Amino acid sequence: MNTEEKNAPGADSAAYFDRRAGEWDRHSVRNDAVIGKIMDEALIRPGVRVLDIACGTGVLFPDYLKRGVLGITGVDLSAGMIREAGQKFSGRPEITLICRDIMRINFTGQYDCCMVYNALPHFSDPEKLIRHLFYQIKPGGTLTVAHGMSREEINRNHMRHRECNASELIPAETLAGLFRPYFRVNQIISDERMYLVTGTALVSPRIC
Repeated sequence: MNTEEKNAPGADSAAYFDRRAGEWDRHSVRNDAVIGKIMDEALIRPGVRVLDIACGTGVLFPDYLKRGVLGITGVDLSAGMIREAGQKFSGRPEITLICRDIMRINFTGQYDCCMVYNALPHFSDPEKLIRHLFYQIKPGGTLTVAHGMSREEINRNHMRHRECNASELIPAETLAGLFRPYFRVNQIISDERMYLVTGTALVSPRIC
């Protein structure tokens, strides 16, 4: 496993997650059926390279590995989260961890699959994020934005924990509209169990 840590603008916004990193996994709630559905819709399969945005402690890494991915790059602004992930997955050469603002990285189309899991409300400009991630994915690759609970529950949780600096999670149909200049939208789910939008990267964006 390779680990890269760099200081980045916005580090103060990561302070909440730095404080919570050591206990994050103990308090995480996981629904295996929902995670399996997310993996299926994201086309996580043998031989793909995955870019995990705001990867935290690597909560989805075991799920990727079980499906035989070729490589995982996890990016997170929180140094504490990256350190926790590094401790959990030391000795795994297929995993690279980067502590940096994803908006300041350009991987130029290296990845087959990009995942933003339980993280979208922490990005202040979803449209800018989607556009930037389009350029990190191969043509025909997939971008998946997902949460392992309902939109309503996510928004209630963030109202209770205002210190995490999260915005309201936008409706899935609104997010799908942000996808469409760059991706063919494959699936939209927003129900009592989960929230998901996934799409296939176009060869070139449809921007007027």
